Amino acid sequence: MKKLEVIGSRKLSGNIKISGSKNSSLPILAATLISNKKIKILNLPAVKDIETMISLLRSLGSNIRLSKNNSAIDVDNSKNIKTFASYNLVKTMRAGILVLGPLLARFGKAKVSLPGGCAIGARPVDVHLKALSKLGVKYKIDQGYVIATAPKGLIGAKIRFSKISVGATENLIIAACFAKGTTTLKNCAIEPEILDLVNFLNKAGCNVKWTSKRTVKIIGVASIKNINYQIMFDRIEAGTYMVAAALTEGSLKITNIKPDIIQTEIKILRKIGAKIKISKNNIKVTGRKKIKGLNIKTAPYPGLATDMQAQIMVLLCKANNKSTIKENIFENRFLHVAELNRMGAQISTKGNMAYIPGNIKFAPAELMATDLRASVSLVLAALTAKGKSVINRIYHLDRGYENIEKKLKKVGAKIRRVN
Repeated sequence: MKKLEVIGSRKLSGNIKISGSKNSSLPILAATLISNKKIKILNLPAVKDIETMISLLRSLGSNIRLSKNNSAIDVDNSKNIKTFASYNLVKTMRAGILVLGPLLARFGKAKVSLPGGCAIGARPVDVHLKALSKLGVKYKIDQGYVIATAPKGLIGAKIRFSKISVGATENLIIAACFAKGTTTLKNCAIEPEILDLVNFLNKAGCNVKWTSKRTVKIIGVASIKNINYQIMFDRIEAGTYMVAAALTEGSLKITNIKPDIIQTEIKILRKIGAKIKISKNNIKVTGRKKIKGLNIKTAPYPGLATDMQAQIMVLLCKANNKSTIKENIFENRFLHVAELNRMGAQISTKGNMAYIPGNIKFAPAELMATDLRASVSLVLAALTAKGKSVINRIYHLDRGYENIEKKLKKVGAKIRRVN
């Protein structure tokens, strides 16, 4: 099994170009299922979750042609699309549940395995199913599968989500595009990746409009058209490399981004003492020796993304005073703490709170990745440790970071992938 070797204590310096967004690509790829026209998607990141979603679409009958570097694909869902998404593919990636809405919208039936993905909580699909039932969907869960039908087709309705859910918002917006009449969704997630999905759907001929901050109105359409669409940048990847610059007292120019989308991360890094210079499509982050402690919490966008929690935690370990992190999105998302403590972090947790004493000098260690963002936090910690660290189970890392060791090596990190 492949692992990463990192020899730390080197300042990073140079430019890092940010890839397309994994969390935007996945719902947009799923949304292609509502179309019987050809769709071209550009700027896809070369990560494992995208490969898995493409395999899932192919298993459903999609005809997919990849470009030479896999960053663009042509999708044709005009013939022989199946409505059964098997456990073998959905088990490795929670976004697999996103095919449920489009299959119901187009075919009125679907059998989709309950999702897998990272070991960071139950990720219940109840919010998806309850909302879909208000569009006329009948469903049952049998032997790990959601078996759903829409006997009269999907019918527009007024729906308020019981809690803010990114996946449920995406599934319902896609499904409602083919529902008869008008659907109003309240208490929606408003992550930039959802706005990207809405832009994609509208460009394809759907009628989706935001009427207030967390309310969206969708008027159903009968068909959508051929389009080419470019995926937005990956804001979590951008945030991760911003932290890397601050952590190593380095200086990195993060390119191919829109800084207005990552204002929360910019504010946090400025508060801890990093120097940040913002330009139109890039941002330069320069780390300083002195890092200030903070009390922060994760929250739905525009708050701090839960996907940035582990990376910020590593940074706060180096602060000159105490910090706390409150995890409000997922339970069981402090699995990286045990590994960071093996490097000398002395973090304690209670429920959804993490207490970070600060003034930590990370020691090199052999480490085990537990989920996607936890794995990158171990890489970040290893970049500051004096000596060689080894990170095992990096298949988690490959799910969401394109060419991470190549990008880091280019800016001065001593890192390599070994068998």
